Amino acid sequence: MILLTLLMSKGCGSDKQKDITNTVVDYTANARGFYQRIVVKNQHYSVYKNRRDEQEAAIKDQLLSDADWKVLVDEFQKLKLQELSTYEAPTKKRFYDGAPHADLKITYHDSIYQSQTFDHGAPPAQIQKLIEKINQLVPKS
Repeated sequence: MILLTLLMSKGCGSDKQKDITNTVVDYTANARGFYQRIVVKNQHYSVYKNRRDEQEAAIKDQLLSDADWKVLVDEFQKLKLQELSTYEAPTKKRFYDGAPHADLKITYHDSIYQSQTFDHGAPPAQIQKLIEKINQLVPKS
């Protein structure tokens, strides 16, 4: 009986953890004269600054530090992927060119989850820490 209880609890616990290893986290922000796309996959990231030539990355396939990866994994674990498309933007500056349009797309186990559009720099509260960490990967120019 004790062995069965241990096996069941161990199996249930692992179901709660989402595997981010093969997940693609894709953040894009753009406006007239501005484009930024950050793609994170398996402890690596790439940054694109030109929408016309997506093959040419400003930063290509860089390894994340263990500390940055841990933060991204922790924030990913908190996400409710099925609810991502329902999160509302706290501001609406993008409607009058006050901020670039941004969105988050996550490919997880062959399913794509996408946010509504929000202002770059003002994501919905539910994904704010994840978006802030992703944007910190881009060097200030």
